[in-house]
Amino acid sequence: MKYVDEFREPEKAEALRREIEKLCLQLNKPIKIMEVCGGHTHSIFKYGIEEILPDSLELIHGPGCPVCVMPKGRLDDAIAISQTPNVILATFGDTMRVPGSHTSLLQARATGADIRMVYSPLDSLQIAKDNPDKEIVFFALGFETTAPSTSLTILQAAAEKIPNFSMFCNHVLVIPALQALLDNPDLQLDGFVGPGHVSMVIGTEPYEFISQQYQKPIVVSGFEPLDILQSIWMLLQQLVENRCEVENQYNRLVQKAGNQVALTAMNQVFTVRENFDWRGLGEIPNSGLKIREKYAQFDAELKFTIPNLKVADHKACQCGEILKGILKPWECKVFGTACTPETPIGTCMVSSEGACAAYYKYGRFSNVMTQKLTDKQTATLSL
Repeated sequence: MKYVDEFREPEKAEALRREIEKLCLQLNKPIKIMEVCGGHTHSIFKYGIEEILPDSLELIHGPGCPVCVMPKGRLDDAIAISQTPNVILATFGDTMRVPGSHTSLLQARATGADIRMVYSPLDSLQIAKDNPDKEIVFFALGFETTAPSTSLTILQAAAEKIPNFSMFCNHVLVIPALQALLDNPDLQLDGFVGPGHVSMVIGTEPYEFISQQYQKPIVVSGFEPLDILQSIWMLLQQLVENRCEVENQYNRLVQKAGNQVALTAMNQVFTVRENFDWRGLGEIPNSGLKIREKYAQFDAELKFTIPNLKVADHKACQCGEILKGILKPWECKVFGTACTPETPIGTCMVSSEGACAAYYKYGRFSNVMTQKLTDKQTATLSL
C-alpha cells in the first residue's frame, strides 16, 4: 500500500460489486453477515457500501464498539472516582458524554470534578508526574486494540515508581463476545467480517473456533471501501464453495500469530476476570481484563471505594438489542428524536464507533425516517 486512494478506486469497487451480486444470485437466499468492529460500521456508512449491495445481503452491526458495550454501572464507578477529593481522572474523549445513571463525565467536570481528555494512557502518566500531590486515575477501556498501551503504561509507572498513578481497568476481550453472539438463538448469521485493529494484536488464530465449532466463515478485514467489499466477496465465495475458514484480507497489517510484543505486555500486566458485564450482552465469562496482583498498587478498584452496582439501561433505550444485531438503529423508538448526538440516551449514539451515530452522521437518519413516515401513512390509509 502506497496511497490510500488505491483502496478507494470506483472502478475496482464496481467490479467487486458485480462479483458480489453474482455470488448472491448463486446462493439464491437471504444472507446475513455481521461486521464486528464499529470502525467497519462507520466505513460502511461513510462510503455508502450498504446501499450498493444486493437486497438479499444484509449487514448486521456487531458489538465491537468499546464505549458502546460499557455498562452504566461501570461508568457510574468512574464518575464516583472523579468526584473523590484530590483526584484527577484522565480519559479518552469518547467517554465524556456517555450518560451514566444520573450524570456524565462531562457534566461531572462542569460541576467541579477534575476530568481531563487524553490521547494516550502515557499522557495520564505525565499528568501524574506533573501533579505529585494529586491522585491520577486513567479510565482504561477498549478491546485488545488499546490494552497493550495500557499495560505498557503500567510497566512504565512501575519502572519509574510513580505512587500517585492508577488505572480503572475496563478492557474487554473480543473472542468471548463472539462466542456469546454465536450461542444466541435469536441471531442467525452466515458469516463475520472480522475486526482489523483487534486482529493486529491477537492475530487470526483465535478465530479458528468460529469455523471449526460453529461452522461459520470469517474474514478479517481492513477499513477502506475496497477492503470491506473484498472481505464480503471472500465470505460469499466461501459460502458458495461450502467452506468455513478463517481468512485474512487485511494481510498488509495482520499476522496469523498477532503482535507478540503487545501480547507479552498484556499477559505480564493483566489477568482474565471470571465475569464481566457487557451492555446488551449481560455477563460473559472470561471476557474482561483486570490488573494482576503484582501491580495492585496501580489498580484504582483497590485504591478507591466505588459503588460497583449493576444499573439497568434507560427503559426507552434499545442499545442492547442493537449491539446484539437484533435491531437496526432506526428501529429504536427514540432514535433521532429523543436520542441524538447532542442529547444521547444510549452509548451507541455517543461513541464515534457507535452504529446509531453512524446512521445519524452519514445521512441514513433522514432516509430512514422518511421511510418510517411513508410506512405509517400507508398503514393509516389501509385502515
